[in-house]
Amino acid sequence: MNASDYASPPDVETLYCDHHSWLQGWLRRRLGNAADAADLAQDAFLRLLAKPRAFGSLPEARVYLRAMAGGLCVDLWRRRQIEQAWLDTLAAQPEARAPSAEHQAIVLQALQDIDRLLRSLPVKAAHGFVLAVGCEMTDKEVAEELGVSTRMVRKYVAQAMLHCLNAL
Repeated sequence: MNASDYASPPDVETLYCDHHSWLQGWLRRRLGNAADAADLAQDAFLRLLAKPRAFGSLPEARVYLRAMAGGLCVDLWRRRQIEQAWLDTLAAQPEARAPSAEHQAIVLQALQDIDRLLRSLPVKAAHGFVLAVGCEMTDKEVAEELGVSTRMVRKYVAQAMLHCLNAL
């Protein structure tokens, strides 16, 4: 297909046929891994299938797919960072105290869920929550770190807790 406008808005099947190979190649170059590229390209089209969108031209479709795929890359990298941090923590534990594989999977999923929830909060609220709850810093220490009042720290922590509770 040339770069001219579509005669009518294409369906997902047409978009898949026209753009899948290109998107997978773009992802492969970005990730350096053909398997991850194939998975993320498939995820991008599954999202498009779940939430259809009309495109008037080939460039418009590619811009949208590239932006979506870029977000999927960021999500993949975040999941891998969380997973690596968890694996590093496990490696530092004596073997006798190592949790079961099932427990490890549950904890990893919980960490990824918490990360997703915290990313949907304002940065200072998420950071304040992590410092106060995760690092066990006092309100005063968190306030100094963030450059806010202790009252604001309590507000941030409450906001984050309420956000997490509402997500349950």
